[in-house]
Amino acid sequence: MSFLRVKVKIVCRLCGERFILRGSKERDRIETGFKQCLCNNRNLFDIEEDPF
Repeated sequence: MSFLRVKVKIVCRLCGERFILRGSKERDRIETGFKQCLCNNRNLFDIEEDPF
């Protein structure tokens, strides 16, 4: 199994908080360890990925 390293930009749709994280991508799943926004939002995000 090879993982592709990606930079992930996450923007909360509720409060507008932005996060930039590094993650690994395998098939269609990206793992960053991100769980929730500071406003306790766990579901409503805009997510954009860029390869390293």
